[in-house]
Amino acid sequence: MDIEKLNEFCWRIEKQGQMLVPAMVFSSDKLIGKVREDRTLQQLANVACLKGIVKHAMAMPDAHEGYGFPIGGVAAFDLEEGVISPGGVGYDINCSVRLLRTDFDAKQIESKKRELVARIFSEVPAGVGKKGVTRLTREVLADVVEKGAPWAVKQGYGYREDADYIEEHGCMETADFSAISERAISRGMPQLGSLGSGNHFLEIQRVDRIFDEEAAKAFGIENEGQVTVMIHCGSRGLGHQVASDYIRAMEDKYGFKNLPDRELVNAPINSELGQRYYKAMSGAANFAFANKQMITHWVRKCFEEIMGNSENMKVVYDVCHNIAKMEELRVDGEKRRLCVHRKGATRSFGPSREELPEKYQGIGQPVLIPGSMGTASYVLAGTDRAEGISLASTAHGAGRTASRSEALRTVRGEAVVRGLMDKGILVKGASWKGIAEEAPQFYKDVDEVVRVSDAVGIGRLVARVVPIGVMKG
Repeated sequence: MDIEKLNEFCWRIEKQGQMLVPAMVFSSDKLIGKVREDRTLQQLANVACLKGIVKHAMAMPDAHEGYGFPIGGVAAFDLEEGVISPGGVGYDINCSVRLLRTDFDAKQIESKKRELVARIFSEVPAGVGKKGVTRLTREVLADVVEKGAPWAVKQGYGYREDADYIEEHGCMETADFSAISERAISRGMPQLGSLGSGNHFLEIQRVDRIFDEEAAKAFGIENEGQVTVMIHCGSRGLGHQVASDYIRAMEDKYGFKNLPDRELVNAPINSELGQRYYKAMSGAANFAFANKQMITHWVRKCFEEIMGNSENMKVVYDVCHNIAKMEELRVDGEKRRLCVHRKGATRSFGPSREELPEKYQGIGQPVLIPGSMGTASYVLAGTDRAEGISLASTAHGAGRTASRSEALRTVRGEAVVRGLMDKGILVKGASWKGIAEEAPQFYKDVDEVVRVSDAVGIGRLVARVVPIGVMKG
């Protein structure tokens, strides 16, 4: 696949074949090599062939091969002529990241770090197929799916103001429980309040560097050495089953005619099937919001027990990835309401967006970009420029450079844990296998990913945080 370098950080695939729009890649000389090695560029060109696509098919700096869309892929579709594709959302619907700030300094928790990580590990179920603490009835799960994080808050899991600092206020109102299959319901019912496996994690961190003091202060990040907590998880088996159900339904109804890749199977946005998928996807997103809200509550409880208090452990923000949303964006000078797919990409709304909490208007949306265990993560601020450049999107993380199977062939979990302990990072996981799969060397350089985001103008550097203790599924 031919790709033209436009400048230091922008690359372009011109329209060719069935492509309806060009494709754009935000990358660097250091990152683009891996992008060229897998199917990312071909997948991006395939996305550009989908009916009703607007502006460009885009790949963020963390891009790598995925299912249908590349991970790090962004595309927006006209509401009348466009499509909605489960491959542009992903199987782990609303796999997302939440950041909590604390009043603690890293020195204060050092002596209790092991006890704190162990307590959180015992309180929050983690791993493949792990069951949540709360068993639900079908009727209660319907409330979770349709009400999201506010349901959890109403049950006593957190504070009323938590929802103010979650995308969509923690609830996509388009959710409809009746659009979710019995199989998805049965998979989700036992898993609410659990972390999950793969790249999901719960991390106690130390603020390592502040780049923008005004924005950091607005976000509650006040000094270097301050402790933060980052939670990365999604909709568990319920979301995975929703994706599987609707991929199959779209295959049965529309087939693969004129598709460059069968993994891009889709339905017209305004069709009955397209609308049912969106309602089910919204429900899975709400399950993920509630899931993370419950985990937040248990983290606060553990800090209260081990550290003596959990005062001011406030939600900085909760950002979605693996989601499709109806958003009003300015495209080529014209405001349009579009269906924006972000697959392994994060929204990056700027200071002028009214959807943001009042205290972030004038600053920009907090954008959370986790690295891998053993490396830094970053807090950025969204920019108004991002709307015109990247459909108000940026990277969602570091992005993998090798498969999990290759990681298992190369390293042992025990060795990864020892290496991180030598760096002062305590790791506790559900299995040695899970830790080996997520070893830091199999991820892109997150410092370079955020450097590109900052340089392109799709996310402004605010703070860098580094891990102290890591809990892996």
